[in-house]
This record gives sequence, C-alpha cells and structure tokens, in this order.
Amino acid sequence: MNRRAVLALAVPAILVPAALLALLAPPRIPPPLEVPGGGSMAAPTPAYARLLERHVREGTIEGVSVRVVDYAAIPGDPDYRIALSELAAARPEAMRREERMAFWINAYNLLAIRLVVDRYPIGSIRDVREGDLDAWDIEAGTAGGRAVSLGWIDDTLRDFGDPRIHFALVAAAVSCPDLRVYEPADLDVQLEAAARSFLANERRGARATAEGVDVSQLLLWNHREFEPLGGVLAFLRSHAQPSVTGRLEGVRLHDLGKLPYDWGLNDLARTSVARAD
Repeated sequence: MNRRAVLALAVPAILVPAALLALLAPPRIPPPLEVPGGGSMAAPTPAYARLLERHVREGTIEGVSVRVVDYAAIPGDPDYRIALSELAAARPEAMRREERMAFWINAYNLLAIRLVVDRYPIGSIRDVREGDLDAWDIEAGTAGGRAVSLGWIDDTLRDFGDPRIHFALVAAAVSCPDLRVYEPADLDVQLEAAARSFLANERRGARATAEGVDVSQLLLWNHREFEPLGGVLAFLRSHAQPSVTGRLEGVRLHDLGKLPYDWGLNDLARTSVARAD
C-alpha cells in the first residue's frame, strides 16, 4: 500500500477538507496522446523523423565517415519544437517493450541535440556544463511527462538488457554511432544493423592492425553488458568484419587496443558537404 493510501485511511473523510482530499487522491495519469490516424503516441514521433530527414546527412570529418547534423539550421525548423512537445507528451508507460525501448533511444538522441542547439556554437557536448554537472547529469528536457537527463535515459535503457543500445545512442560526437530514427516494429533489425555498421567503420568501430585489433572504447567501457552474449570478443566475432574476426584467435579482452575517441561535434559545419538548397 502506498503512502497516500495509508494517509487516506488514517484520516476520517468527514473531517478532511476538499482541497486535502484532492491532495491525498492518487495522481491522475493522462491517457496516451492520440495522434492523427489513430493509436497512441509511440516512438518515433512524426516531427522527429522529419527533423532528422532534413538535417542529418552523410559526411566526413577529419577523414572519418559519419552522419553529420546541421545544428545551425535545427532551431529554425518548426518540427524541432513540435518534436520536443511530442516527446514530452508521450506516455511510455502505455507502450509495449519495443516501443518503450525505441522511444527512449530516440528521446536520448533528440535531447542530446537539444543540449547542443541551446548552446550552439560549441565544439563538443563535453562543453555543456552547469556548475559541477556535465551534459549527462543536467536536466536535458522533458520526455514521457517527466524531466530527464541523458544519464537517466541511459540507465533506463540499460535495464532492457540489450547492449546493442550502445550502437544507437548518439551524444553528438564524431566517434559516436550514426544518428538514425528507431522504429518499434523494426527495432531488432535496426539495432543489429547499427552494430554491424558501426563496427565496420575502421575509424570508429573496429579495425585490424599489425599488433591485433583496435576497437571503440564504447565496447570496453560497457564490456560487462556484453557478458550475457558471450562477452565483447564473442560479439566481435559475430558482428565485425572478416578482417577483424580473423585477428581474434587467442585474443583476450585486455589484448584489444583502443581506437581514439573523438568527442568533437558531429557538425555539418565541420565538413565539406554542400548544403542542400
């Protein structure tokens, strides 16, 4: 029994003012947000999908192939504010597992964009600070009716027990995975493709070297989460390119080298990609 119920039982209703009764009543959970075409709001929100379609494209930053973001243009796009509103109004508690997972992945990526856009121009998301708090600890926005931080969303996603989320979360950096929209109906296929695509990028994911294999530090920072899948090495053997898997014989986790992690902004302004008219 919750604390509100205990208080309600302890106080005779006849003596409780109406205002206090309202306070003691269980909180009302709004119904799922209805969207055009029927159904309740799930991930991705329509405006978010349109936003990424217009402002994310293939590019190269300092020789690294990466999907770049036009941060300068996003604030002027009406879909940006709509996407944030849709994110805030959504009700993940009414969603199925795949919907919730896709919702929180898209929420993380949209709010990471917001942290950058609100302070743009900056060189890195690590420049985002409020006092002693960094970009993962400060309030990033509202999602599912509550104020959240990137760190809170990250912890929420880890509870799903699928380490492939680390190939979907984009903290606005060159060495992060590529930014995409994640759909509940295709989530497993998309996460699998994201993992393989990321690991195929020799500058960001994994590459064979004369000494062995270098991998993204995302794998090493989160190596314990891969243990239910057999560990990082087993995951590499099943998802990396043949040039990498062929060098894993006899290799142990601590033998893996670390690819440099570039926290520089994955910003269109840093590329030679021509802007669309």
